[in-house]
Amino acid sequence: MAIDNFAALVQQAQKATETPTREAFVGSITGREPYPLEKWNPSHCGHVDIRIDREGTWFHEGSAIRRPELITLFSALLRREDDGKYYLVTPVEKCEITVDLHPLMIVDTTTITGGSDNQRLGFVLNVGGIMPLNRDSGLTPEPQASGAAFIRLPRNLTALFTRAAWYRLVADADENGTILSGSDRFSLL
Repeated sequence: MAIDNFAALVQQAQKATETPTREAFVGSITGREPYPLEKWNPSHCGHVDIRIDREGTWFHEGSAIRRPELITLFSALLRREDDGKYYLVTPVEKCEITVDLHPLMIVDTTTITGGSDNQRLGFVLNVGGIMPLNRDSGLTPEPQASGAAFIRLPRNLTALFTRAAWYRLVADADENGTILSGSDRFSLL
């Protein structure tokens, strides 16, 4: 895709995100109110030369995207469809991108308090969101990541633990290799 099309995609993405900033909340990939991607069904405009590598680094035409704001913006517009492909979606365009393994990374853990579940374990994503560990997200081993796991996210996305975050989680496990989140137990083995 030509650079002009990439610039148009960025411009459309910025228009789609011109809403007042709201308080960050748990359960959003970016920590902001999610966009209604499920309501947006624009026509497919082809493949854009954007790739997310195994470490979660975003590239455009072979060069790393260095602006965290742009990565967060694109992450808010990312979804995986039933065909197994990843797309950046705006109200007027849908462009396919390449993802080498998992599109997002878990960089830390935190405790989420409140509600009837008492305390839940939360995972901090590389794009600012905090996702709770629950039965929907699960912990699934990733054979291509030396035993680390990934979780399921909204919009058919996934997030893989960074090595440091995985080691911290393993260190917090009990003697049976399990962790507790709310009333649910999860095995790390």
